[in-house]
Amino acid sequence: MRVVIAEDEALIRRGLELVLETGGHEVVAAVGDAEQITDAVARHRPDLVVTDIRMPPTHTDEGLVAALRVRREHPETAVVVLSQHVQRRYAKDLLARGSDRVGYLLKQRIADVGTFLADLERVAGGGTALDPDVIEVMVGRARHSESGVSSLTARQREVLALVAEGRSNASIAAKLFLTEKAVVQHVSRIYSALGLPPDSDTHRRVHAVILFLNRD
Repeated sequence: MRVVIAEDEALIRRGLELVLETGGHEVVAAVGDAEQITDAVARHRPDLVVTDIRMPPTHTDEGLVAALRVRREHPETAVVVLSQHVQRRYAKDLLARGSDRVGYLLKQRIADVGTFLADLERVAGGGTALDPDVIEVMVGRARHSESGVSSLTARQREVLALVAEGRSNASIAAKLFLTEKAVVQHVSRIYSALGLPPDSDTHRRVHAVILFLNRD
């Protein structure tokens, strides 16, 4: 996997390089400001861009804006944005063009190198990686609305959160110590409660759930 990294803090940028290179991936460019991201993507045509959201000069959302531009101009390139804090708007903006090849993770996840690399590889492979804290905010907001989420059981909300993270039924079963058959039953009931058509395809079902959770 060929990767472009965008991070203004030199130590974190170097740490990301080491994590990726140790994981067997090639860092084709590592830049320190958002303006260099699109140039690096155009020059190197990477499989994945990993960028901080808050970048110079204002340290607000320059990295996110650049990530959205990459998704628009280079849809074949996967994008993962990193943030210190959860912002539901960032998730909505990223997912506006669909859930394929996109991720939104908190920086603290980098410490779990194996999981972090697996998330990046899943996104580069066409999937989705949303931080559990991001999903918690989305599900929590939907739970207190007039949506079908409010009618779900606690276990169903757990399953829903893992579906929205991009996990397969097998992965959800292992995480919650359930059988795959039980997960399928939970997912079916969730779809019924949310008014979503059943679909066994992971990417499409993630997209459907995310669209539902992002409704205003």
